[in-house]
Amino acid sequence: MIKINKIILIAACFGMMSSCTILPRSGPNKYEVTASTRGENPTAHIVPVTPEVVYETKVPTSSGFTKSFLQTKPLNAELIRPGDTLNLTVWENVEDGLLSSGMASAATLSELQVDGSGHIFVPYAGRIKVAGQTPEEIRHIVTQALQDQTPDPQVEVRRSAGAGATVSIIGSVGGQGIYPILHQTRTLSTMLASSGGLDVKPELVRVTVIRGKLRSEVWLDDLYDRPELDIALRDGDRILIEADRRSFVIMGAAGRQSQVAFDQREISALEALSRAGGLSAYQADPKGVFVLRKEDQSIARRVVGDAEIKGEQHLIYVLNLTEPDALFLARDFTIRDQDTVYITEAPLSTWNKTLRGIMGGLSTTTSFANTISDLRDL
Repeated sequence: MIKINKIILIAACFGMMSSCTILPRSGPNKYEVTASTRGENPTAHIVPVTPEVVYETKVPTSSGFTKSFLQTKPLNAELIRPGDTLNLTVWENVEDGLLSSGMASAATLSELQVDGSGHIFVPYAGRIKVAGQTPEEIRHIVTQALQDQTPDPQVEVRRSAGAGATVSIIGSVGGQGIYPILHQTRTLSTMLASSGGLDVKPELVRVTVIRGKLRSEVWLDDLYDRPELDIALRDGDRILIEADRRSFVIMGAAGRQSQVAFDQREISALEALSRAGGLSAYQADPKGVFVLRKEDQSIARRVVGDAEIKGEQHLIYVLNLTEPDALFLARDFTIRDQDTVYITEAPLSTWNKTLRGIMGGLSTTTSFANTISDLRDL
């Protein structure tokens, strides 16, 4: 009767191993992960990581502005536009002039608003078209309009501070707000320099410029390293400064399971594992490190070797860290935004869990030895 009980116990042990879904574990095993790649209608493709795969899947993280932004010419910050406000001072070479009175030889016309059609009104000169003109050109126009009515008038034209073309800056900057495009801030880098500094690490900052219905972005580091990306600004541009929001998820038999934010421009699979505390020494299967990703059509066709693939594909990249060059491949294989890094459990870990579940408080080694002894006694 005792031997029969032992047989039942041992059979239950191996039965639980063959049906490990009833055991507590960190996730699916290697066979279950790759199940979606088998059958008549697979929903994913499994791709072992090779040097060729590393090359084909590497996507540059550098970015740049589109052609329409790059071809924009620097704005003439002096041009007057509708909505601007002008101040005019007129000196007259007479004691009692048209605009001046008494002992004053000068008259100041303050806060002259440029209307929607681009005109201002100057007494004795009438409506004058100023939009699209520089203050110097307006000075000549007003002087010509007044000189037939007062001898040798001298005119000064100034645009009020803060008027003219402007851009708005929002996001992770010290001074969000609306800034005028001045002669010294006509380009993106000079405008950013005047906005009060950044609230985040500069190496992880994206700069997005929104111009009407168009938008384009660049890494801040690239903006300063590549002068050709320092685009000219236009009236009404919106500049968004934001920290990098990319992340990946790491799961399974790792030191920790979590969503990990990118802390540098590029992260390799080896670096991703290190950020998760590495593989669990007692649980992880070094042959079962997977990177799950939704890959675009062009890359999927190349790495799978199927030119008939249509649309985005679910790919499961496999790293076998027991192979001689595996660590070099893991160092070169790039993790991308929204990737899932999954580490399967080793078969021995499942065996140990089975024994612990059956043998209760006995140690795994003792339980295993006793089980083998029982098999010999039968």
